Amino acid sequence: MATPISIQLNPSILSFPSNSTKAHFFQPNDKFLLKQKPNSSSRQFSSFLQQQLPLHQLASARLVAIAAAAASGVVETVEDKLPADLHVTETQEPNSRIRLTVEVPTVVCEDCYKKVIKEFMRRSKVPGFRPGKNVPEDILVGFVGKQNIQNAVVEAILKRTLPHAMSSVTRNAYEDSIRIVTKFEDMEKTYLSLNCLRYDVVVDVAPEIKWKPDDAYKNIKVVVELDSDMDAQRASEKELIRRHKSLGALKIVTDRGLQVGDVAVIDISATTIEQDGSEAKTIPAAESKGFNFDTEEGDNVLPGFRDSIIGIKRGEMKSFPLVFPDSWKQDDLRGVHAQFTVACKELFYRDLPELNDSIAERLLPGCSSVEEVKQALLQRCLEVEQAAKDQATDNAILDQLYKMVEVDIPQSLFQEQGRQLYGAQLLQLQANMKLNEQQLASLSSPRAVNEFLETQKENIISIIKQNLAVGDIFTRENLQFSTEELVKEVQNSIQEFQQHQQEYDEDRVKLQVQEVLEGAKVLEWLRENAEIQYITR
Repeated sequence: MATPISIQLNPSILSFPSNSTKAHFFQPNDKFLLKQKPNSSSRQFSSFLQQQLPLHQLASARLVAIAAAAASGVVETVEDKLPADLHVTETQEPNSRIRLTVEVPTVVCEDCYKKVIKEFMRRSKVPGFRPGKNVPEDILVGFVGKQNIQNAVVEAILKRTLPHAMSSVTRNAYEDSIRIVTKFEDMEKTYLSLNCLRYDVVVDVAPEIKWKPDDAYKNIKVVVELDSDMDAQRASEKELIRRHKSLGALKIVTDRGLQVGDVAVIDISATTIEQDGSEAKTIPAAESKGFNFDTEEGDNVLPGFRDSIIGIKRGEMKSFPLVFPDSWKQDDLRGVHAQFTVACKELFYRDLPELNDSIAERLLPGCSSVEEVKQALLQRCLEVEQAAKDQATDNAILDQLYKMVEVDIPQSLFQEQGRQLYGAQLLQLQANMKLNEQQLASLSSPRAVNEFLETQKENIISIIKQNLAVGDIFTRENLQFSTEELVKEVQNSIQEFQQHQQEYDEDRVKLQVQEVLEGAKVLEWLRENAEIQYITR
């Protein structure tokens, strides 16, 4: 016997959408919160059905709502035996979608009809009859309206039979993906003409993951490119110099030219040197007014620039040629011959305290010696370096991972992942720019979201493939995390939502935290088992 599915209908519904929306029994959830997952239990699926199965607009809205609720027993489960079995045909469709063609036999329809009539009779105040007393069926139908009775019966049949029809796919169904695609009017016509009901339901299910080849993830080979600046020793030395400089004061140079260690305020302009003799052009990217040039950070500018202006005095101007190297960050400037002109506006030297143990506490609170400061800064930089290395390794592994799988991605999963990414960007934009209500509404519009989904399609698909591949490896390798880890991370996530006064669904928070922990365990396993080569760029 299948796990029970409960459907709770709300008998207090007073207003409904227009008749044109009758076919839309389930509406997608457009909130940008957490990633959806296939349901892990029928309880979650039934909860979803409870929220997503609205009644349609009918002439006698209140009575129809009450009658439909009562016809389904208010709380229906698949344990509520039907008078006869449904005939359900499953058809696999593209994008991991299943179509269920449901045929409801006459005996089930008649049973639902009797329940609807009984509830109308209990609730209706028919003139000439005391409340709760039996009213002849023809008089009741005339009072309520034949069309309203028919609508209520079709609603009741759907709500009673849908959990039974869906029982075979419940555990693999994606939330917000279920649609009854048969038009309500067509179901009414079938019921009236044949005294039975037929309808089609489509639902997205968890896709099957195929590795190329099988178990390909066990033989991952990755090359990880590390930034040349990723050097903890050099970074810690620079940080010590920066902290030492922050303790000194800048004083004006009056009797000499620029030396290494000084800070100059300069105006820079540059033009191209054309080898064919044609007219030189200005180079806007190389121009700057009032630029504070620290001579101890000369490696951050064009090679040869610092050496060319050493000795320049306040009020002086120097002109000199330089060539942009082939490794320059701007493609259009690589290899360009340029004539630079530099005007020195101000010149300063630093009056620094001696670098000894007496200033250790000022360099880094809690330290009593310069050596202690150096070791503490080095340790911090080593941690940053390792974190950056781990992140670069994870990125390289994930980049390989999604290329190794073939997945027929459900449309609902694609849309949910895309909306999650867009929502995260929107929240970040709101935090940075403080958008007003009009701007936020414009950026939150369906058009804006759809444009994002289209332009970011490949990126969204790669992320989904990575997530699915990680989840599959977690299951295949029987990886685990502790309950304590889960509880702690869920609590931390909820506290973060509360601090930012954001709404959250605790069940979804738990699901997302589980995904994060699963991902961490999988990446840890892959790092231990992959063949990794590190190169510096």
